Amino acid sequence: KLPSLVLQPVITPELVQGRAHLKCTYSSPGRGLHYTVLWSRLVTPGRQEQIQQDTTLQTCSYLEISSGHLQLGDTVFCTVTAFLRDTPEQRSFPEQSKGFYAGIKFLPESLHIAEDGKEHVLTILSTVPITCSGHNDSCKITLQLSTEDLGDQLLGPPNIVLSTCQVDLVPAPCSEGSCAAAVLTVTAVTDFTQDGNRVSHIKAKPVGHRDVLWRTHTSKDVKVTVRDLPTGNCYSFTDPHIITFDGWRYDNYKIGTFLLCQSTSRAFEVHVRQWDCGGHHSATACNCGVAAR
Repeated sequence: KLPSLVLQPVITPELVQGRAHLKCTYSSPGRGLHYTVLWSRLVTPGRQEQIQQDTTLQTCSYLEISSGHLQLGDTVFCTVTAFLRDTPEQRSFPEQSKGFYAGIKFLPESLHIAEDGKEHVLTILSTVPITCSGHNDSCKITLQLSTEDLGDQLLGPPNIVLSTCQVDLVPAPCSEGSCAAAVLTVTAVTDFTQDGNRVSHIKAKPVGHRDVLWRTHTSKDVKVTVRDLPTGNCYSFTDPHIITFDGWRYDNYKIGTFLLCQSTSRAFEVHVRQWDCGGHHSATACNCGVAAR
């Protein structure tokens, strides 16, 4: 009956005696079974490399996260085979877990946003435990965030802005694939130009950490696609004729300082000063000054 066993191996992160491990657990379909657990990491798409092998009576196996076994940023698998002690040649079919990404990553892994001023929440997390070595600053991972615009937009204005340029990942009990997390927001820059849809990347790099395992780790980038939106325009010209954002037209011949435009959602407004420019011939005013906040 060994070939028909269902073992269902699953990888989870765990802190064991202050050291970060990955734990492969699997079901126990019968008594007296031994298990061979093969740990491997993804080298290239479709090709895995063995990094550790255990033979055990337990229904779990541990892999310590260290530079000797694997690097942060690796995708790790565990493959389990069951056999009877007296007949080791009779084995179940090998069952492999889903790939477990060990390191820092963003959720969601990509964003599609528009130039509408909305803030989009981005979570950055560590899938593995962050260990403490007794130093005050080593119980957290500080990440420097940056953005990179792609293509011919490099010389133009930035495509996206972040709510912060630096976040701290503070250790927490591992739950649902996260052992530490921080939240930031991403907003598309309203650039008032029709430049089509543009692509940017968000990067995160650990800074100042003593552990070389973290110091050399580079997280997966987030691809952000920004959808271009048409820009509204309003006008005040000659003596002065005014056309509003929604196309309403009227004239304002009066002399004085006026509130031309004001946002209801942010600190933005435009004042205009109009002065006599018709002389004795006509009661006409012209724009002579403008102030924008």
